[in-house]
Amino acid sequence: MTALGRCRGHYRSFDPRYRNLSSLTNNAILAEPTEGDSVWVDSNAAHAPNLQEHLQECARHRGVMEGKACHAQTLHFGLQEDTLASNMLINVYSKCGLVDYARKIFDRMPQRNLVSWNTIVGSYTQNGNKEAALNLFIQMQKEGTQFSEFTLSSVLCACAAKCAVFECKQLHGFALKTSMVANVFVSTALLDVYAKCNIVKDAILVFECMPERSVVTWSSMVAGYVQNELFEEALLLFRRSQVGGMEPDQFIISSILAACAALAALIEGKQVHAVVYKAGFQANLFVVSSLVDMYAKGGSIREAYYVFSRAEEKNIVLWNAMISGFSRHVRSIEAMISFEKMQQIGMRPNEVTYISVLSACGHMGLVGRGRKYFEIMMKEHNVSRNVFHYSCMVDLLGRTGLIHEAKNLMDEMPFDATASMWGSLLASCRVHGNVELAEIAAKHLFELEPKNAGNHVLLSNIYAANKKWEEVAQARKLLKGSEAKKERGKSWIEIKDEVHVFMVGERSHPRVTEIYSRLEDFLEEMKKLGYKGETDHDLHDVEENRKQELLKHHSEKLALTFGLMCLPSSAPIRIMKNLRICGDCHSFMKLASRITGREIIVRDTNRFHHFSTGFCSCREFW
Repeated sequence: MTALGRCRGHYRSFDPRYRNLSSLTNNAILAEPTEGDSVWVDSNAAHAPNLQEHLQECARHRGVMEGKACHAQTLHFGLQEDTLASNMLINVYSKCGLVDYARKIFDRMPQRNLVSWNTIVGSYTQNGNKEAALNLFIQMQKEGTQFSEFTLSSVLCACAAKCAVFECKQLHGFALKTSMVANVFVSTALLDVYAKCNIVKDAILVFECMPERSVVTWSSMVAGYVQNELFEEALLLFRRSQVGGMEPDQFIISSILAACAALAALIEGKQVHAVVYKAGFQANLFVVSSLVDMYAKGGSIREAYYVFSRAEEKNIVLWNAMISGFSRHVRSIEAMISFEKMQQIGMRPNEVTYISVLSACGHMGLVGRGRKYFEIMMKEHNVSRNVFHYSCMVDLLGRTGLIHEAKNLMDEMPFDATASMWGSLLASCRVHGNVELAEIAAKHLFELEPKNAGNHVLLSNIYAANKKWEEVAQARKLLKGSEAKKERGKSWIEIKDEVHVFMVGERSHPRVTEIYSRLEDFLEEMKKLGYKGETDHDLHDVEENRKQELLKHHSEKLALTFGLMCLPSSAPIRIMKNLRICGDCHSFMKLASRITGREIIVRDTNRFHHFSTGFCSCREFW
């Protein structure tokens, strides 16, 4: 029986005179009830103690109408002066999101206890009103009201929601002064604020000084590392928690899977997958979604789909993770089929779904499909277009040579064009030889990304491809006079639970001599089959001979060579890059897959390239 059903045990019956329950309880916040109020209430006050149970049910199930009905009873029985009843009503209205109602009850209480203050402060925190929570805390101190660790941790949580660093530091000092910093709830709330506000050093300091830690503490610290892109530190902390015997919860599992996904640490991810089964989280949709995302970003789309297909229940987050995975691996057909399937079972796509499916169209140059999705997202599903949807369309149109249409879309959209859009347009101009629009895109990029040398070099190469040598010299001069720096390319490969990172011209790896020797032999074998380095893909401003040297020692070539040296012949070679793979390395990987008979998977900033038997999954459209 619901809480309302139980509350109705106190009423005789509703008749036409007594139906406006909402009117009674809404007005009851402002005034005392009168004889003419619309619900007939049993006058036997012996029923009043049962209100406690009913109010608890209302709070648990967030029953607004039921809560208002019980409120009417408290007024009838004259319990509005009762502190316990008022506290429970504040809790009900807070859980139902009616903070103004809760506050009016709180303000009318002649006697408030600590529970009263904590409940109303917690109400403001849960509903994202940092200022009100802080003001109440200040009011408590002015009135000399004793506060607890719960009060302080609740206010800190409000600071975390708004990233209020100044207030957090003041509260931190207050916690030290009152010796509450040793409390696990207060310390956990403190480190959570610092982590969410990107002050990781302070979060670590709080964490390391804690005399005891709960699973929430460990989870908050791991999540803090992940939010600040300190993924390796997150993995190390998770291992430390396991050594300490901590039982993981779903939140720390999801965070650590996100770290594995970001690092493409497939071996680590598989180990966490084992922990998922051991802890019994295989039915948790958020954990399953994180697993799908981890496998997809780790280069194993088959395992991602295996996890997805075994999920008995699927929500929009899980569908989005799978469609995004298909898109990233250039499985555009599968992405679009999944998009249709989710609708067939009654699942409505959201803005994230459309980003993935539009991206899938971009990876294969499916302009017609992309235009269709871009059109129906508002008409059929009432999904508003955001800057990411426009970015996908700009990329799709630019890649397929419709550069002017892409530029017109950027001009017409209700947002300022982002650096990503201008970068996409500039890259498309290079492929399709449009110097005029390239100059426009580059000008905007120089303003938006003044320290990114890659934009200068790319414009210079566009000039060079069109034999505009004066402009080439001017572009290089502008680069030298700026503070721009080109991001150094690096690739990494995971072998036997260890990540090996390589950079162009790498010399620090312990087996570097052997790697270079094997690579030279491999290049000689390739040359017999017609391979020749394409130096126009090297963006360094150096002499031709030096370009040849740098080109053959690109980081992904070194990573591949090391993978061939160390991995079993049956295992695929998975390489991750921080930049877009260059044309020469793309040709190199295709030929390498043909010579070795190995599957080679390279993840760059845009997508996964699956090389096999001399071909790439991108079909040269990248």
